[in-house]
Amino acid sequence: MRILNHVISRGTGVPLVLVHAFPVDHHMWDECAARIVAQAKEEGLDELTIWAPDMPGAGAGPIPDAAETGPVADDGAYPQAMDRLADAYVGLLADAGYDRAVWVGLSMGGYVVLDIQRRHPEAVAGLALCDTKADADGPEARARRIEIAETMEATGTREPIMHFAAANPMRDSTVKCSHDFIVAMTRLIDAQNPNGVAWRERMAAGRPDLNDQLAGISVPAAVVCGDKDPSSPPAVMGPIAERMTGTDAAFTVIRDCGHFSAMEHPDQLARALVALVSRVRTLESLRTDSSALEGTDR
Repeated sequence: MRILNHVISRGTGVPLVLVHAFPVDHHMWDECAARIVAQAKEEGLDELTIWAPDMPGAGAGPIPDAAETGPVADDGAYPQAMDRLADAYVGLLADAGYDRAVWVGLSMGGYVVLDIQRRHPEAVAGLALCDTKADADGPEARARRIEIAETMEATGTREPIMHFAAANPMRDSTVKCSHDFIVAMTRLIDAQNPNGVAWRERMAAGRPDLNDQLAGISVPAAVVCGDKDPSSPPAVMGPIAERMTGTDAAFTVIRDCGHFSAMEHPDQLARALVALVSRVRTLESLRTDSSALEGTDR
């Protein structure tokens, strides 16, 4: 399975890999990534290496063929595709000469990051879960994904996912209700290949439950959500942070923010991610110093 990578900046240390949400592509990270670069500089950190890959079928990312996708369930879901995608992300890392990264996943990106933790914990130097969940889809949500995939494949329309660009002033954040956000999200959705969107829906429908991975996370971690997130509010994300008993997960709630924190409040999400990178670098430095001391003792 092929991953189309986009290098935002080249620096030192392990890469910070930003895994995007459904139904858009890596461009949802544009403003947040710029803020990360600026804030890291303000904090006196060496320049970061930042990647923002496109998932298969997102943006210009190639849609996996049947062999790359793997088995198809009776209802049309792809039960192995998430695992194969996680392997491909880690392969991207290895091909560039790295053995670990700080993985950041927002919404569907969070599913991918947790699956990387499940399949390749040795490749995780730090982890951030943003506006996401660890549960597999229930029967209704799974059926809805398959229905959307079938409609988009049959008609070529993006209409089934245009609700991501709609706003409800009684429920949504100030930014999500703004003209600028609606225009930006509409533009991102319009740039998507309907068949690529459908592939991601089928992949997500077939994903495993990943709640059992939370307690095994031992690296620096961050959990971030908006207080107006309709699917991953603090009531969902707080318990995720609490179940990370093997680490000290920093939990951040962004006020007046919905599901797309990277676009709605990029500065605040960037702040949480720069803090995570700083923790990872401190730990890496301690490990390096410890190894040097052990070498001297010998």
